[in-house]
Amino acid sequence: MISLIVNSQEIKYNGPVDCSLLDFLRNGQGIISVKDGCSGQGACGACLVEINGMPRLSCVTPMKKLEGAVVNTLEGIPVGIRDMIARWFVEEGAVQCGFCTPGFVMRTWQLLKTNPDPSIDEIRQALKSHLCRCTGYKKIEKAIVKSASELRGEIVFKESGPNHGVGWFRAKYQGFETAIGQRRFVNDMRFPGMLFGALVFSEHPRAILKSIDASAASTMPGVIGILSASDIPGNRFTGLIIPDWPLMIAKGETTCYIGDVIASVIADTPDHARAAAGAVKVTYSVMEPVTDMIAAMQSDSIRVHPDRNNLLETCSLKRGDSEKALADSSFIVKGYYQTQRIEHAFLETESCLALPDEDGLLLYSSGQGIYEDRRQVASVLGLPEEKIRVILVPSGGGFGGKEDLTVQGHAALAAWLLKRAVLFTLTREESIRMHPKRHPVQLDITLAADASGKLTAMKLIAIGDTGAYASVGTKVMERIAGHATGGYFVPNIDLTAHTVYTNNIPSGAMRGFGANQAAFALESSIDELCRKGGFDRWTFRWENALTDGLTTATGDHVKGAGIRACLEAVEMQFRNARFAGLACGIKNSGIGNGMTDYSDVIIEVLSEGMIRIHHGWTEMGQGVQTIAQQILCEETGISPDIVEVISETTSGIATGMTTSSRATVLLGNAIREASRTLNADLKSASLGQLSGRRYQARWQCDWTVKPDSFHTDGPTHYGYGYAAQVAVLNDQGKVVKVVAAHDAGRIINPVLFEGQIEGAVHMGLGYSLTENLPMLEGKLLSSRLRDCGVLRAHETPDIEVVGVEVPDPVGPYGAKGVGEIGLVPTAAAIANAFCIFDGVQRYSLPLKPIR
Repeated sequence: MISLIVNSQEIKYNGPVDCSLLDFLRNGQGIISVKDGCSGQGACGACLVEINGMPRLSCVTPMKKLEGAVVNTLEGIPVGIRDMIARWFVEEGAVQCGFCTPGFVMRTWQLLKTNPDPSIDEIRQALKSHLCRCTGYKKIEKAIVKSASELRGEIVFKESGPNHGVGWFRAKYQGFETAIGQRRFVNDMRFPGMLFGALVFSEHPRAILKSIDASAASTMPGVIGILSASDIPGNRFTGLIIPDWPLMIAKGETTCYIGDVIASVIADTPDHARAAAGAVKVTYSVMEPVTDMIAAMQSDSIRVHPDRNNLLETCSLKRGDSEKALADSSFIVKGYYQTQRIEHAFLETESCLALPDEDGLLLYSSGQGIYEDRRQVASVLGLPEEKIRVILVPSGGGFGGKEDLTVQGHAALAAWLLKRAVLFTLTREESIRMHPKRHPVQLDITLAADASGKLTAMKLIAIGDTGAYASVGTKVMERIAGHATGGYFVPNIDLTAHTVYTNNIPSGAMRGFGANQAAFALESSIDELCRKGGFDRWTFRWENALTDGLTTATGDHVKGAGIRACLEAVEMQFRNARFAGLACGIKNSGIGNGMTDYSDVIIEVLSEGMIRIHHGWTEMGQGVQTIAQQILCEETGISPDIVEVISETTSGIATGMTTSSRATVLLGNAIREASRTLNADLKSASLGQLSGRRYQARWQCDWTVKPDSFHTDGPTHYGYGYAAQVAVLNDQGKVVKVVAAHDAGRIINPVLFEGQIEGAVHMGLGYSLTENLPMLEGKLLSSRLRDCGVLRAHETPDIEVVGVEVPDPVGPYGAKGVGEIGLVPTAAAIANAFCIFDGVQRYSLPLKPIR
């Protein structure tokens, strides 16, 4: 028996002594403010508590060390102080997805009670054990500074003014509840009689599944059921575009990667489920995996999928006569560039709760597309889609990594067959093993200019490792070709992008979606051209930049082009720095490429004091719920304080994946359409008199065309975002500042805009300098979060965001998507700065350190 005090209550514990304090608090005491982001690796700080007056990570603290201890979670610290800190986090924009925020709030209190006036360096050192993948830490640091000032009595918190329409700051929707840890994520949800699931993964990237022996596992404590491929009543194969991904591997089939699922175990507790999963015995006939994408393209290569060629797809874009243009050019550079595989490292791992709902199922999902979840789950179960109801639980980060189906199908299958509520949540190691990553890409680029410094031609061959399954890999590689010329006009192009299957972890959507890889090769080549031709690096970019009417690589005649405005915004800082690298970026908004982009919305009047917005987009930290409130406020004058925002499939407004930097544009335009009818009714009636009315509208873009050849009959996308970034080094060659000028068209919420760019730049810094997820023979060298190389607060240089507004003709009020473009130029800007410092051209990521 272990006696301890938790939040002023005496507790007697007689469970396993090696149980972590985190597990005890969450599963034993129902305290959800402590979050599990790293599965006991002590790597993320989301589980921080106070033990005997000192900050400690609860995930690595066993119960056997807590006899007589006094433990406080956020619920146990002085409420006034907790709420004051949380309010500053919300006010300063330090809450995005918010999964990590309670840990930061606890850390703030632990710091300020011993150091009430910390310097910025002391704050950054205090945050060393914490990770945030969303914010880039800068707004967290500001929130801590403000909290310290109020604690010293120098300032008093005052909420922002009453104007919360477009162009003004409005606090993050549900930000305060999230900051104090009381907004539930999927893994925080509990229902009576709920069961827990665990997955059995393939031990080998390529092996024939010979047998599954679950006899011993089935008799272990708490086990309710063990499921395999033969238990799936519907279509076993899933996929966002190509249905090539089996929910589970069947006996006699060949595994394709180490994240393939062999079986699932359902038990009464998470520990019982995982213990039994570890006892399932699987026999294989192991075969050599196909892991090199270049070798996989060869005609004599083993096929990853017996019925498919390893070369999944090739995208080609041609315009003009590139060979002749190259022959006539004064300056030519050629380079082979290589980018690496990257882990998304969202703090909330994949989680889904499914439970019986009359003659169907109800799913609580944090995926990036609730209607896509519904479609694929219905297919797996062999049910009509209307039998599946999916409610979005705002996600603890996504960045593209939660587009594909992972645990949703398994939770749904178990709940359907067992007629019980079932929760599946991946551990950090399982998450890294299972979900798709950023594509490793090899880029063979040739770029040319004439004697006056005008770009003349580009040739590119890009090869991307899309791993074991298609995911959205073909679309990523399509974007690499489509973004190869970046924000510049190049009259002659010959661009090819190959998507290749291997037995590596699949590659799919990740913030930037191919534009990052293309920008690294392009912008590095531009600096090399400038050195070769003696051109000024800023002037060369300005002279070649896209202006309205000029065409992208896909033939789009751009409108509202903001590259020159972004360059002008950073020129002085670029020129005044001794060692500085410059790079530009462009990123499409909307899927486009011949597919229809659309959004529906329903504005429901519940009463004089309550409005509900229904839409189908995923809130994952970017602030789409807040933006919806602000646009409705701008259009109607209705206070956002009375506006609730929900996403669930019973609304009946099918929506695609939350991807391609499109939610603000599509949803914003739809809200404006619906508001016209609402405004007409408000001229003759009050909200109370309109109670029960629903105002529905759709806005869609159905005028884009495929990018398979140069065309004049339409655009491939309805719009683009634009950026220019400067990386500044000190005299030791260390990155000390990134200046990021980004054209948002119209900035809807200045604080959320800055937060999106700061967080993306932070991700770009990691991509440039430290992040990597290497594999050898189809297996991970490490599945530890700390080894992914995500930068921490003390490792992150200053980030200055400069907002640029060149209106877009399509977006609401001229707005453009900004969710992804924030890291598109970063790697090239830093690589170019390094080259200025030591004269060494760098061709691979992460970048080799300064000599």
